[in-house]
Amino acid sequence: MKAITLLGSTGSIGTQTLDIVAEYPEQFRIVGLSAGSNINLLAQQIRAFNPSIVAISNPDQLPELKALITDINPQPILLAGEEGIIEVARYGDSEAVVTGIVGCAGLLPTIAAIEAGKDIALANKETLIAGGPVVNPLIKKHGVKLLPADSEHSAIFQCLQGVPQAGLRRIILTASGGAFRDLPVEKLKEVTVADAITHPNWSMGKKITVDSATMMNKGLEVIEAHFLFGLDYNDIEIVIHPQSIIHSLIELQDTSVLAQLGWPDMRLPILYAMSWPERIYTNWQRLDLVKAGNLTFKEPDDQKYPCMSLAYAAGRAGGSMPAVLNAANEQAVALFLEEKIAFLDIPKVIELTCDRHQIDNRQYPTLEDIIESDRWARQEVISASKKLHQKIAV
Repeated sequence: MKAITLLGSTGSIGTQTLDIVAEYPEQFRIVGLSAGSNINLLAQQIRAFNPSIVAISNPDQLPELKALITDINPQPILLAGEEGIIEVARYGDSEAVVTGIVGCAGLLPTIAAIEAGKDIALANKETLIAGGPVVNPLIKKHGVKLLPADSEHSAIFQCLQGVPQAGLRRIILTASGGAFRDLPVEKLKEVTVADAITHPNWSMGKKITVDSATMMNKGLEVIEAHFLFGLDYNDIEIVIHPQSIIHSLIELQDTSVLAQLGWPDMRLPILYAMSWPERIYTNWQRLDLVKAGNLTFKEPDDQKYPCMSLAYAAGRAGGSMPAVLNAANEQAVALFLEEKIAFLDIPKVIELTCDRHQIDNRQYPTLEDIIESDRWARQEVISASKKLHQKIAV
């Protein structure tokens, strides 16, 4: 039985991870949980999985959480705030930490888990996108494993099993194309928040669903793939595959191409990251190629998806630039979800922010540099969005 800590337990990744633990209680047990603000769901999870330690993001909610679980015996250790989540990440005898926290908030807890010698089932893209220059050396120093738990990088990782170290030639990341894949580019100026958070294939949180609509999620995955698998950006490509059956592909040195296929179901990559190197039998729906029908592919449109080019540019710039790109995107998407900027403003304010950072880009950033770059970028996006609206008003 593998001991697991779960960060972000009430989010999409977190709830699916706990579904797996509930389905395979002989394989996994929960040591620790952390969550954002959904204390009612968190209380239910505490009852169901009996963690030894729990943290909630907002310290003001701690008394209410305590009141919801007063009858539970034994009581878990209850903590709050960023320090509480970091303590959960490093706590106890858990062998692996599933990082389901959305955004750069997952970076410090993930680093704490690595330094405590725990393997990482990585569902938080930002850990490597923003923190790759710091995280990768720590992975090596502490001898832990970093196992991708998102569908695309899991697919690549699965295809690489048994491939010689120098055998990888190219990575091909597949993309659904998001909510607007069939919408003409000239119609994008009319789209609403409700339009952008409706994904045709996957059930995900609002932020990642908007990222899918802008294809920034794919650009971020390119940067993540660079840090995970060590390929140059010229050897990491994106192709739109509307059916989301092929989750990504690799090309080997002899031009052989390997792919991982399956129905769109995030539980599969999460389970593989949790159970690797084992394969656990499941009763989940098996892939029927006849039922899946045609598998089609097309080249992504740079005009329709400018965020992809921004991500490639940030990745190639290296240093602290990917951290700025990531933070700028998080803040821009937040403003869009609050209806403070339009959908097409998202890439505009990100580009303005990245341009401003060029002269301050640190090629060998420390953790402090990354945190400061993240903070600066969020403020810069707010300023850039105001300037953008001022120009439109004029």
